[in-house]
Amino acid sequence: MNRIEKVRQYVDSVLLNMSDAQERRCGYLHLYGVSQACAMIAIKRNENLELATIAGMLHDIYSYSTMDTKDHAHKGSVMSKEILKSMNIFTGDEINAICNAIYNHSSKGTKHSSFDEVLIDADVLQHCLYNPLFEVDEHEKARFEKLKYEFGLM
Repeated sequence: MNRIEKVRQYVDSVLLNMSDAQERRCGYLHLYGVSQACAMIAIKRNENLELATIAGMLHDIYSYSTMDTKDHAHKGSVMSKEILKSMNIFTGDEINAICNAIYNHSSKGTKHSSFDEVLIDADVLQHCLYNPLFEVDEHEKARFEKLKYEFGLM
């Protein structure tokens, strides 16, 4: 089994155990939507496709497993490090890359490493495309405009 599928099994086990059907649906849409956006952006920017896809799947796993969004990026980074270490299929550098991106993904107003930027932008893209008729959050407008330009959508 490839590593993306191994992580997907873990994420599915968390989401399937959620009692609230609405939150479960949101979890599937958001985690896998961000994961797919990460893959697309990673390909475009020549970043590590596999690790970006995994970072997208895990970026909000803390929120969905605990139903707590307070400081979720930082707590999610710690939780993801434990998850990935327990699988024994990732190097320390790979775990650090994924977990650093998760740690920084809520800092939309700050520029981070090129790999971290993949997850931040994927999160913005999923938020903005979930329902394109919704108003784009103020703190995501600039990134969304840059993404539309980058992908020739303007």
